[in-house]
Amino acid sequence: MNVYSNPSFERIKTKSSELIGDTPLLELSRTGSGSRLLLKLEQFNPTGSCKVRMAREMILAAERDGKLKPGGHIVEPTSGNTGTGLALIALERGYKFTAVVDNHASRDKLRVMQAMGAELVFVESNTEGPSTVARRRVAGEIVKATGAFWPDQHYNPSNNEGYAGLAMELLRDVGTDIDYLVGAVGTGGTLCGTVKELHRLGSHVTSIGVEPAGSIIFGGAPGKYWQTGAGAPAGFTVGPNVEHELIDEGLTVNDIDAFTAARVVARRTGLLVGGTAGAAIHVALKRLALVEPKSIMVVLVCDAGEKYLDSVFNDDWLNERQLLDKPAHRRLDQLFDAYIESIRLASVPPTTLWA
Repeated sequence: MNVYSNPSFERIKTKSSELIGDTPLLELSRTGSGSRLLLKLEQFNPTGSCKVRMAREMILAAERDGKLKPGGHIVEPTSGNTGTGLALIALERGYKFTAVVDNHASRDKLRVMQAMGAELVFVESNTEGPSTVARRRVAGEIVKATGAFWPDQHYNPSNNEGYAGLAMELLRDVGTDIDYLVGAVGTGGTLCGTVKELHRLGSHVTSIGVEPAGSIIFGGAPGKYWQTGAGAPAGFTVGPNVEHELIDEGLTVNDIDAFTAARVVARRTGLLVGGTAGAAIHVALKRLALVEPKSIMVVLVCDAGEKYLDSVFNDDWLNERQLLDKPAHRRLDQLFDAYIESIRLASVPPTTLWA
């Protein structure tokens, strides 16, 4: 029998949500000491983000618990990626979805939600940062008026639980333990959920949480920032999904360094990653030279850079905000080159070096 005519070999999916997970790992850099920096490319999920993992888990849990009935209404304040994930699950399962958004969000994320049938409710912002507090207030008003279900990603434990599969994928694909996991914190779900499951599976991973400079998640002074999808502004109450005991080290990265890293990665690999992923990559590249030999460091790349063509990858937009720093680009390129040179030097016999 011809194997290609055997239906048991068919691998055709019937729903977009069946494509969630099994995202690839890419080696971005390595050192002469054998340490490797890998990117977990979550932009290869449907909707181009890791957040679709937890969007599905939150909705399925609400169905199991009876909080969401057939034909129901979902409302969530979002900067975009959670919203696109919820929009996908809502349309597949027959729910109305309302996203409470502001003008700090990427235009393309908003257009994607609309393309999938979501209703957008805008909250006006008088600052250069996200209107997180105002979005939550408006979402609460909609829930009170309509009886809609609010998943509330900052407080919903199913957010963190949605990343159990990501942890299993990492250990399966690396084939050994992971020494360092670097990622944006945001709601806490992606990093803390992945770390918790890694620990349950026996991993001894060290976790490094990354936030925009100006975020209050690590207790620093509030400030303005242009990174989206992470961060907590002044007046925001950080939810319990940010489990600080699961974050071994917390670091902040300014917008220039975050966006520079995303742009340099695009020039060197052809892959576009988001700004918060750029911040995590910036931290990982700096740390790679300092870790133990043969360490494996993984960066969680939360979303795709194609959503930021009008901002992170737009020279005019960056120049208007004084965020385009050519010397920073050159310094990061030099760091990449230094790692390549360290590999060459490690392969040269010591007698040759001193000849």
